[in-house]
Amino acid sequence: MRKTSTSVTGDCLEVLRDLPAGIFDACIADPPYNMSKKRGLAWAFSRHVTMQETWDRFSNEEYFAFSFQWLSEVCRVVKPNGNLFVFGTFHNIYTLGFILQQLDRKVLNSIIWVKPNAQPNITCRMLTESSEQMVWACNNTRKDARHWTFHYAEAKQFNDGKQLRNVWSLPLTRRSERVAGHPSQKPVALLERVVKIATDPGDWILDPFAGVGSTAAAALPLDRHVFLVEKQARYVRAQAERMKSLSLGGKLRFKAAAAPKRKASAKPLSSHPISL
Repeated sequence: MRKTSTSVTGDCLEVLRDLPAGIFDACIADPPYNMSKKRGLAWAFSRHVTMQETWDRFSNEEYFAFSFQWLSEVCRVVKPNGNLFVFGTFHNIYTLGFILQQLDRKVLNSIIWVKPNAQPNITCRMLTESSEQMVWACNNTRKDARHWTFHYAEAKQFNDGKQLRNVWSLPLTRRSERVAGHPSQKPVALLERVVKIATDPGDWILDPFAGVGSTAAAALPLDRHVFLVEKQARYVRAQAERMKSLSLGGKLRFKAAAAPKRKASAKPLSSHPISL
């Protein structure tokens, strides 16, 4: 694998299927949550509008099939016993966790990200949703999973020297950190914590839904390598500008995925892997 981290513009399923098996040390995935509406709801006392992105809308059957496909490919391209971190909310986390169990991956933790400055509940018909979750799994069967990376002492530094718990209170992404109007951009501080406690310097981290490059912004300064995949060209352009502003431009190269040679439902190809 080459030393330069890479961002590929393309569909994650097409890109992942052209990659060799077992080349990444870990994966951090923030997939579509399937929570968008055709017309977002607004609130008179806030500028916030609920999600209405077309890339985040599936039927239930489509979403399950899509999630099963990309998670299967992630499990193939990440090394055995590598760490998998998958973001979600109540809209999708149970589906993703169920699929990981069907793939016989060992689930290590469910991490709760509490957002003290969460957006208000617009409908006023239920409790205000103020958290997201991460499923942390080891990329091996429940029987054979062992020796996954976990820096116990490093994790304690995030909790005043005590054992780090699975409930993390971190604010939403700061306005000064937001890029290109991405509706679900994660704060770098949150991703830095994952990178520090679950990967080693020199590791390669896969992000199949890279958005505006927050995983790169967290991992590259910590001497990790990243392989980003993002379908929306406007977000990839934002990645490039963001890396320049962070003086990380020389650490991340950009390329376009090759045109697909098969239907999305076809079996993975072992030939002509995309170069890293």
